[in-house]
Amino acid sequence: MRTRRWICTAMLVSVGVSAYAKKSLFQQEIPKQERIVHALNRLTFGPRPQDEARVRSIGLKKWIDLQLHPERINENPVLIEKLKTLDSLSMTSEQLVANYPTPQMIRQMAGGGLPFPADPDRRMMIQKLVERFGRRQKQGESAPPEGQELSSLLTPDQFRLLRTGTPQERVIAFENLPAEKQNDILIALPAGVRQGMFPAAPPELRRKIELTAGPQQVVAQDLAEGKLLRAIYSDRQLEEVLTDFWFNHFNIYLDKGADHFMVTEYERDVIRPHVLGKFRELLEATAKSPAMLFYLDNWQSVAQSADQARRGIAARRGLNENYGRELLELHTLGVDGGYTQQDVTEVARCFTGWTINQPLRGGSFNFNPRTHDSAEKTVLGVKIPPGGGIEDGEKVLDIVARHPATARFISRKLAMRFVADEPPVTLVDSMAATFLKTDGDLLEVMKTLLESKEFWSEGAYRSKMKSPLEMVASAVRALNGEVDYASSLANQVAQMGEPLYRKQEPTGYSNSGKEWLNSAGLIARMNFAVNLADNKIPGVKADAAQAGISLGSPDFQKR
Repeated sequence: MRTRRWICTAMLVSVGVSAYAKKSLFQQEIPKQERIVHALNRLTFGPRPQDEARVRSIGLKKWIDLQLHPERINENPVLIEKLKTLDSLSMTSEQLVANYPTPQMIRQMAGGGLPFPADPDRRMMIQKLVERFGRRQKQGESAPPEGQELSSLLTPDQFRLLRTGTPQERVIAFENLPAEKQNDILIALPAGVRQGMFPAAPPELRRKIELTAGPQQVVAQDLAEGKLLRAIYSDRQLEEVLTDFWFNHFNIYLDKGADHFMVTEYERDVIRPHVLGKFRELLEATAKSPAMLFYLDNWQSVAQSADQARRGIAARRGLNENYGRELLELHTLGVDGGYTQQDVTEVARCFTGWTINQPLRGGSFNFNPRTHDSAEKTVLGVKIPPGGGIEDGEKVLDIVARHPATARFISRKLAMRFVADEPPVTLVDSMAATFLKTDGDLLEVMKTLLESKEFWSEGAYRSKMKSPLEMVASAVRALNGEVDYASSLANQVAQMGEPLYRKQEPTGYSNSGKEWLNSAGLIARMNFAVNLADNKIPGVKADAAQAGISLGSPDFQKR
């Protein structure tokens, strides 16, 4: 323990010194032999043992160009195969509601208020849960204990083996049971016994175990596992880094009501396709996303009637300024971007009527002209004439997406992510100029960053501390880890302080390494490093030949 405390202290000091590197270091180029390692540390989730040689063979410039054009890269077939198991990742929000219902929805299915899933296997499992719910509801307090329910399905020897055997023995014992009884048995088993099978279970059985524990939980589990699998296995690494960056910029909290079923579609169809496109298109995609409309409550924002406004009466459902405020403060101009409270109110008025059809059923974006404020408005000095509709909000997006303050705010955030916690003003100015000149072309802004002397400088080299996600993914990549399932890795990321998709505030997780400089998080990193190298992380097998890498060292915590 004393050694780990010393390492934590060394990390605090080491990272702290890097964070306050002198400005002159940004004028000094790193040695040419370090450029590939630097690029891999910044544009990927950490180099794998073979990556440096691979980049050298095709040339660093060509490799960077490919990463900037992910559509030219054939995706890793290993990743594609692993993602197939996580079927929720390819579903629409509406399909997720139907296939992974909450307990309340299961009760509605039991009463005939909602249809069962279309997939036969999932339908059967949900039906079994509904039947069990119905039996227990009828029996009430006289319902038999779980042990009695199992007595008609298992012999004492079978239950004993399922309860006390090794994971492999439990799975074999379960698979030897009559197929027609397996679903009933799985549902009736105590949660601890089911989880005891999980580490050795094949993907199909793991899915059934997850469904039995609570269908709605699968949605969050798949999201977290999918993010980690992509970070570890994807050959389109820069796209994955940028998807993480932009989701964080336009953050949404998974556990806010209907967003539980909307975040999957949001990341897949709103964020990922636009990370190297035009900022204006990305901004509109987020503004019209049901996930964002629900998270920041704009779907409930309606115009205040003239009579209410004159009499100073607040409507039960009135103007909601949450989205208007975050659009200006977090998504575009920045807190020092020159807007006023009046601008926030005017922006909110422009977005009245932007709502969702049946949000609790995974509904789509809808504009409702009846709840829109069609009176004249003024946003950042620009008059928006009366009589407008959905175009009022779209006009606001035009104004803020092309504003100089937005160009600077976005450029600085990207520079913080890829260069240093305190990026040089010269670099931010150069990126902002490109942003304005190219109408917010994020590919061109990234090119400006990657072609700058500041990116390739001593001031940038190993100056950033890894986030928990980056730490976990880079460690698995460094040891050529094989991931059977990634739920254990997601738990490790959460223990280090970054529960995936669960940042409640719209700010998202900080771009600054200081966010992660605390003793509890650093000790969690040390424990993870030791357990990973010793192959004690469930679902992950590390390459023993690479175990000499010091995952717990201060240097490995930096990128």
